Amino acid sequence: MIPLLESSPGTRRQLTVHRYGTPGRGPKAYLQTGLHADELPGPVVVQHLLPLLDDAATAGRIRGEIVVVPHANPIGLSQYLFGKHAGRFEFDSLGNFNRHYPDLAGPVGDAVAERLTDDAAGNIDLIRGECRRLLAARTPRTEVEHLRLELMKLAVDADIALDLHCDDVAAMHLYLGTPLWPDAADLAAELGAVAVLLAEVSGGEPFDEAMGGIWWQLANRFPDRPVPPACLSATVELRGDRDVGDDLAALDAAALFRFLERRGLIAGAPGPLPPALCDATPLDGTDILACPCGGVLIFHRQVGDRIAAGDTVATILDPTTGARTALISRAAGVLFARAGHPLARPGLPAAKVAGPLPLAHRTGALLTQ
Repeated sequence: MIPLLESSPGTRRQLTVHRYGTPGRGPKAYLQTGLHADELPGPVVVQHLLPLLDDAATAGRIRGEIVVVPHANPIGLSQYLFGKHAGRFEFDSLGNFNRHYPDLAGPVGDAVAERLTDDAAGNIDLIRGECRRLLAARTPRTEVEHLRLELMKLAVDADIALDLHCDDVAAMHLYLGTPLWPDAADLAAELGAVAVLLAEVSGGEPFDEAMGGIWWQLANRFPDRPVPPACLSATVELRGDRDVGDDLAALDAAALFRFLERRGLIAGAPGPLPPALCDATPLDGTDILACPCGGVLIFHRQVGDRIAAGDTVATILDPTTGARTALISRAAGVLFARAGHPLARPGLPAAKVAGPLPLAHRTGALLTQ
């Protein structure tokens, strides 16, 4: 248990952490879920994964170090307002729980600039050590800052860092740093992802980029020194927020376990890798169809459908006049996510289509705009 700072007298929240294996012996994997506390497929998946890890540990099959946080946001888990759970944004600051993670690349780069060598493995150890030192020196001011800090401390030296989320209504998909592809293709295939979205900078400083982005930032800063992308960090979107159930969660947990076997964290025979369901596409090739007006959303296509550029994905019905406004995709690709509530509001992201080519209008905060 890791206690967090008290926001008010008489209250105390804590992080639960499960640890397997021996630190420093073999590769390290870190998995967390529930950072957006109202996204609940992940916590069920983890509860199916933990017994598999327990059995592997009992059998002496853990070859590296595995750290699992079964719910990474006790703050958001407690936020309930007007009969609804609100776990995506913190009530105090209104900030997104999966944004604003510290970018360590600058200070770490300054600290190691004169110490990097031609030894890639040595550079990895040096950079990770400096990351740990910088995080240990930080003093959080608020409970949410403390939460972010403790999660980063747990994950910053991991070879694999998976942040489990979900969308509204969605198929399985992943967000990855561009330098991690195609090395992460086994993760996408094992999970059955229908879309893999790549970006070096997606905007907003999410958790996965705080873990992985430091490596390609330092590689760009020091091109004459070998700095490999040493952390396979990914946001795994476990379909939609209503896809909560034991049968589906057991399948996902088994897939994650096989991935850990395949990556050498656990001794075992994962079997043949399933065929990939997609190739990766650039995040700036994803068309996010935003509502231009309010009304009632009527979808004409389902998640997983192939969409052609120019297709009408949904219509917004004005219930006062009967007027209809079409939402037309500018990308050709797979419809991998859509809004779950039928009420349209101006600016609401109604649907997401993953296309293979960058779109001119997709700049800035790529996760939301």
